[in-house]
Amino acid sequence: MQCSWKAVIVLALASIAIQYTAIRTLTSRPFQLCPAPSSQSCGPEGGMDMEPSFERGAGSLCEDPPFPHSASRRTHILVLATTRSGSSFVGQLLNQHQDVFYLFEPLYHVQTALVPRLSHGRYAAERRVMLGASRDLLQSLYGCDLAFLESYIQPAPVNHTTDRLFRRGASRALCSPPVCHAFQPSNANVEEGDCVKRCSALNISLAAEACRERHHVAIKIVRVPEVGDLRGLVEDPRLNVKVVQLVRDPRGILSSRMETFRDSYRLWRVWRATGRKPYSLDASQLTVVCQDFYSSVSTGLSPPAWLRGRYMLLRYEDLARSPVVKTREMYEFLGLSMDESVEGWIRANTRGSKEMAAAKHKYGTVRDSAANAESWRLKLSYDMVEHTQAVCQRTLQLLGYRAVRTAGELRNLSVSLVQDKRVVPFL
Repeated sequence: MQCSWKAVIVLALASIAIQYTAIRTLTSRPFQLCPAPSSQSCGPEGGMDMEPSFERGAGSLCEDPPFPHSASRRTHILVLATTRSGSSFVGQLLNQHQDVFYLFEPLYHVQTALVPRLSHGRYAAERRVMLGASRDLLQSLYGCDLAFLESYIQPAPVNHTTDRLFRRGASRALCSPPVCHAFQPSNANVEEGDCVKRCSALNISLAAEACRERHHVAIKIVRVPEVGDLRGLVEDPRLNVKVVQLVRDPRGILSSRMETFRDSYRLWRVWRATGRKPYSLDASQLTVVCQDFYSSVSTGLSPPAWLRGRYMLLRYEDLARSPVVKTREMYEFLGLSMDESVEGWIRANTRGSKEMAAAKHKYGTVRDSAANAESWRLKLSYDMVEHTQAVCQRTLQLLGYRAVRTAGELRNLSVSLVQDKRVVPFL
């Protein structure tokens, strides 16, 4: 007797849940409630509304806070984005700050460890498992507890050392002392490949030390669909989380993914080449992006009380056209100072020629940013753009992207499709 496909899915999800539970159990100590209010309070400002939290060390959280700096001094920055939206560039804008410990996509390891056979976001149960594990890991990383990350890295680190941390070279802190002595902290132009070649395997204990030495932690993620999924993290009284949600015109995201993820978007490429829409085209590759953008941005711009003063909407196109101005706005929102070295990095990475950009890694940041922002208009066929506009109509309107009505209008780059839309973070 053969099992039904539903039974197979249930068994697979049960297996995932068991894996996650095992990881959480083996890497966490029992939790206990904080004692009654006293001179030693749980919250960052003496508040008493602390929820049960995982114990660190011998004492309780109240006696031995796991976070190296108080919330008033430390900002926990979260860049919320989707793939091919310019998130690597935004992450690097934060990575250039001398006092920021930056991590590139640590949730990659959660996904590869927990859902190796199911596509992310396809099943509600799978999504719950992923989000629960992701929130736990982010909470630990913001406290510079990098040991929890070891549970997800495959193969498992040996003696807290690994050469498998995803995109380790994208973080200056992980390519400079005390983690690596091949480069100095003042060297802002270390190429990711050079870091991987010249730095020895990553010592996670030293990485945690580097994290504790800095006053701010910034993490870039593309595996959490909506800002509402982060409520528990934002409301954690031990943290000072501020969310920068990066969005991009869905038409530009589609064009970029077609070039980068060639196998996954093969049918879209067939459509562009033949002019005929394939019958088996995976429409979810587009609709999910627009649905998540709409839901998340609608929440962020409301905003609910828990997100007030902690959310900033950033459009990739605005950043590409005015990188210094928009970076200053982002830094001001985050409470960071912006020095000349950051501006110098921006100039070096937003005025690159086509030849320079082509020579870099496909996930690199050197490019003519202004020209790149709307280059999709020369790459997508009009019928593909028309289809995208129909599927993403309300998202385009919400984000301030103008639809085109003719092929000629699509190709006319002298007329921008990005409407003026200034969003000031709610206080």
